[in-house]
Amino acid sequence: MAKKNENVVYLTEEGYKDLKAEYDDLINVRRPQNIIAIKEARSLGDLSENADYDAARNEQAQIEARIKTIEKMMENIEIIKETNKDEVSLGSTVSLKYVDDDETDEYKIVGSQEADPFESKISNESPIAKAIMNHKVGDIVSVESPNGSYDVEITEIK
Repeated sequence: MAKKNENVVYLTEEGYKDLKAEYDDLINVRRPQNIIAIKEARSLGDLSENADYDAARNEQAQIEARIKTIEKMMENIEIIKETNKDEVSLGSTVSLKYVDDDETDEYKIVGSQEADPFESKISNESPIAKAIMNHKVGDIVSVESPNGSYDVEITEIK
């Protein structure tokens, strides 16, 4: 898995499966489809003014770049293990109450590659995750953000 002195990529088991599925799709589906598209565009003749050929070559560059990115990530992946329910850690799902307005939110703390605010998955590198790491239920923690600081209370850790 992860080598020492490299940038570790933290992923949940689900995130790892998704990344592996994307890689398999790129290698076994998209790359072969792109090769066919390039051959078909080439057969149309003059490459200097062939938009299909240019589009297929651009897609090829994107596919190959993503494959290289995923391969580099795979060298440095560390799967997030079962989380400790006593304190906030990578992989925890945490319920927070904002002290100033009594609103509550629930977040899952994941590695930066898996972060998706629309699914309430926040990066372990985000200000809120950094602030609540290693804290327990009932702790009130001050979060430093670009817009100023605010306090949250940890109400549940799953």
